[in-house]
Amino acid sequence: MKITPGEGAVDWIRVCALDAVPRDGAVAVLVGDAQVTVVRLADDTLYAVSHRDPVSGANVMARGIVGSATVDGVEVPTITSPMFKQVYDLRDGRCLTDRGAVLATWEVRLHGGDVEIGPTRVGAGSATAADGPTDTEVATTS
Repeated sequence: MKITPGEGAVDWIRVCALDAVPRDGAVAVLVGDAQVTVVRLADDTLYAVSHRDPVSGANVMARGIVGSATVDGVEVPTITSPMFKQVYDLRDGRCLTDRGAVLATWEVRLHGGDVEIGPTRVGAGSATAADGPTDTEVATTS
């Protein structure tokens, strides 16, 4: 189902019911022309990142492995690409294992049992390699 943003006074776009997203899993949705991966953690925290793997160019991130990694002593939620296994921080889309790769991110919320994507793409994959993690210690778990 394709959902077109910007119709009426829509600020947030309903993309699916929360129950459609498995815990510690993800689904792909289409928002306008953007393929977005909605990720649900075990505690029902939601993240929205690009469905397109920036390294392979394939739309596969919803098939990635949801887990966590310890970065500088802090546990962060992650998704691992099913293609070449780069690990991305779900909070900002930055790749923890390949400083040149970044996933675009969107605002996401739970509203009345529905998952909604915000109108603004945040992160937008605009980070550069220089913005990536430096001198960090990364240990992944899933």
